[in-house]
Amino acid sequence: MALSLPFLKKPPNKVFSFIALCPHPFKIRPLYPPRFKFPASTLKFIKTHFSLSLNLTTHFNNNDDRYTENTLKPDKFYASLIDNSVHKTHLNQIHSKLLVTGLQYSGFLVAKFVNKASNLGEVSYARKVFDKFPEPDVFLWNAIVRGYSRHGLFGFAIEMYARMQVACVSPDGFSFSCVLKACSALLALEMGRRVHGQIFRRGFESDVFVQNGLVALYAKCGEILRAIVVFDRLVGRTIVSWTSIISGYAQNGQPLEALRIFSEMMKMNVRPDWIALVSVLRAYTDVEDLEHGRSIHGCVIKMGLEFESDLLISLTSLYAKCGQVTIARLFFNQVQIPNLILWNAMISGYVKNGYAEEAVELFRRMISQNIRPDSITVTSSIAACAQIGSLELARWMDEYISMSEFTNDVIVNTALIDMYAKCGTVDMARFVFDRIPDKDVVVWSAMMVGYGLHGQGQESVNLFHVMRQAGVSPNDVTFVGLLTACKNSGLVEEGWDLFHRMRDYGVEPRHQHYACVVDLLGRAGQLDRAYNFVMHMPIEPGVTVWGALLSACKVHRHVSLGEYAAERLFSLDPYNTGHYVQLSNLYASARLWDHVAKVRVLMREKGLTKHLGYSVIEINGKLWAFQAGDKSHPTSKEILEEVVDLERRLKEAGFVPQTESVLHDLNYEETEETLCNHSERLAIAYGLISTPPELPFG
Repeated sequence: MALSLPFLKKPPNKVFSFIALCPHPFKIRPLYPPRFKFPASTLKFIKTHFSLSLNLTTHFNNNDDRYTENTLKPDKFYASLIDNSVHKTHLNQIHSKLLVTGLQYSGFLVAKFVNKASNLGEVSYARKVFDKFPEPDVFLWNAIVRGYSRHGLFGFAIEMYARMQVACVSPDGFSFSCVLKACSALLALEMGRRVHGQIFRRGFESDVFVQNGLVALYAKCGEILRAIVVFDRLVGRTIVSWTSIISGYAQNGQPLEALRIFSEMMKMNVRPDWIALVSVLRAYTDVEDLEHGRSIHGCVIKMGLEFESDLLISLTSLYAKCGQVTIARLFFNQVQIPNLILWNAMISGYVKNGYAEEAVELFRRMISQNIRPDSITVTSSIAACAQIGSLELARWMDEYISMSEFTNDVIVNTALIDMYAKCGTVDMARFVFDRIPDKDVVVWSAMMVGYGLHGQGQESVNLFHVMRQAGVSPNDVTFVGLLTACKNSGLVEEGWDLFHRMRDYGVEPRHQHYACVVDLLGRAGQLDRAYNFVMHMPIEPGVTVWGALLSACKVHRHVSLGEYAAERLFSLDPYNTGHYVQLSNLYASARLWDHVAKVRVLMREKGLTKHLGYSVIEINGKLWAFQAGDKSHPTSKEILEEVVDLERRLKEAGFVPQTESVLHDLNYEETEETLCNHSERLAIAYGLISTPPELPFG
């Protein structure tokens, strides 16, 4: 028999049937008093049919339809409702009932409510409920701090933690973990150190979860030594501990240390998680160790993590940086909606490995999909345009930048200067340089390098003096640009003087600077002076230095010195084809054909082959490439006729071809024919027949 209640006109089962079918059941009032004895069948109906599934099995016996003597406690009832809420509407209804029943001051229920509201993304709502609670305990403070931290509102999380201290509420381990996460995200090192002091004073130095937070904090803030001190004191390290320190080393430019810690972790039989594998892959990417990177890839597959987005990004970066761009593109294509990091990894991978056209194509595809690039994307794409060398493409990129948020970005504009210089127009590079308001040393250096590429040494030196007058101090790149400009312009004494003034500006010469000086002297024919310079270097001469000397010996046919330089090169870099070709050219210029043959045999023994060079010319926005003796072009007949006509006109003007460097023992007529079919001459001839006579060339 149903229990008779004064406020119910129908038996409870029928009342709850009506409530369960209502779209807004909590608007039905009154629902029930705070404590009320329900029949077991009624409780079963609530559990089965109520839109918010309630966990009330402890309040009734499923096998008994009789009245139960158990009493439904309000805090447990509302706690179950809160746990099963899936929408803000549910929270509103529950909050209303808490206010009506006087339970809005239950710390347990309010803390649970704040947690649920935060989990549903209603952080503002959670804060309003929190602010109305008179004296929050540590659990309620933790709930609001956690809510802010979870949704990336780290500043508010730290603020609430500070207010908690003002309220004289003692934090617990959960409080410390949440605020340390916020400090790590904001790189708030000083605040984190204060929290560290509280952790020590309150005796949480042995709490592994709190200590993991400290390791992550110091690692992310670049304080890797402090992180390792905390890590070394940890007893009972978890995978989070190991991952934090591995990530710290990887993020702070110490990949070898990251790999050492990873090896130590594996020896301890700690199974890595995907976060650890991301950091390990990053470390192998930094050291360009493809073999061991592949072993981690195998581990990823075995663990079933091959579709984890962060791991796909890391694998793409690994294979792209190590030259396996085809494999990297396969990983890139697996992601339906690539994020910006993945786009950057693929584009920069293409650029690094010389696939400039693919990089530009991918960048165009990216912006066509309305994906917003960052400065890394843009600078990588500009570098790709510089590699291609197309002036029309360079102008398109410059126009895109001018209409974007990067129009005043110094790094991007510096890349544009380099791009225009490499695309053959130093005037446009200077135009970009002049429009930059606040020029740092990198901007000045880029312009000097641009002048150097075009052999405008005096302009580069003059710009250096203007930079000094502007109060900007040079760096090592500045002097590379200056010395390059001087050697390309024959300014021997100016370059020599600049080199010996480097230390006056606090710049220590590196191998590249010494190589520039050797090239500077060598091009001027001062080989003895160059050799003495090399022999008195304070550092051991490297490949670039000996390569510059060998190149100078080839130009001036100094066989004995060239052979000595080549021997040094072969010992330092035995599998670089270019060194053997240089020596062969030296022998050919001296007509030592038997020596040329020996070099060729040596190359075959080492499995080295000379790749054919090519020359590129841009006509009407399209790039055309030619190799020596190339007859594959549709207008090859007209090109060869133009080459012959050019040769005739050059001879009439008194030009005598230099035939010494041709690598064949040919007679004079055959040598001239070989030179006529040189790739550069074919490209120039095509340019002449494909453009109007009045159009300026170059």
